[in-house]
Amino acid sequence: MCSVTQVEQVKILISAIPIFACTIVFNTILAQLQTFSVQQGGAMDTQLAKSFHIPPASLQSIPYIILIILVPLYDTFFVPLARKITGHESGISPLQRIGAGLFFATFSMVSAAIMEKKRRDAAVDSNKILSIFWITPQFLIFGLSEMLTAVGLIEFFYKQSLKGMQAFLTAITYCSYSFGFYLSSLLVSLVNKITSSSSSNQGWLSDNDLNKDRLDLFYWMLAVLSFLNFLSYLFWARWHSYSPISLLTTTQQETLGDDHLNNYGFINSSKHGVDESMP
Repeated sequence: MCSVTQVEQVKILISAIPIFACTIVFNTILAQLQTFSVQQGGAMDTQLAKSFHIPPASLQSIPYIILIILVPLYDTFFVPLARKITGHESGISPLQRIGAGLFFATFSMVSAAIMEKKRRDAAVDSNKILSIFWITPQFLIFGLSEMLTAVGLIEFFYKQSLKGMQAFLTAITYCSYSFGFYLSSLLVSLVNKITSSSSSNQGWLSDNDLNKDRLDLFYWMLAVLSFLNFLSYLFWARWHSYSPISLLTTTQQETLGDDHLNNYGFINSSKHGVDESMP
């Protein structure tokens, strides 16, 4: 017969799956920045100086540079200020941090769609090549989004799970990357198939020529998908619950025993609904 702790471990794992699933679309957007956005850069003016050109693939470093800059600033300035307002140890809860990141990810795709439309119109209508710096905003916005979502997800799994589960739950966050990139490939195939059959033209992404393809429409579709994913996240985060047992150390759990732990009670999402960390 399973112990109370083992039952609660399963409950926590199941309740964490929707939060984890909502980050898959986030990583699908990351896949675009590492594929199509690099292709965008290759179709633009990469000259920085007379004899120096910016490699389009190097734009992928922008989100990580933003992480290096923003994480210390976030911990130094934002967290103490937010802590005074909210009273939360981390300024805002991990769930709120993840939600903010998912929200900003949508605007990364909005920026990408607008810039691609501008680039394509300039190339097709005016035969002009825009500077590669026009597409840096989408990388900057995603860098801010990743600082909130990726770090917030690890913090959420580490702080709000039973002792002994943190390593496992932290490890599965990296599965989101593989699922996100797979979803990206699936979406490209589906979009090409659907758009090819619904019009006399070829699919949005079938030519491997951005001046003929409609990458801007694909970006708009991802922006809508990202926003719907954000709304879905709000629902699951509001109904997510975690056990008070996570506040105890492993030694305390072993000392108290299952019978005593059972007296703590566990928050049932179907009854109580709202996580106190969410508005």
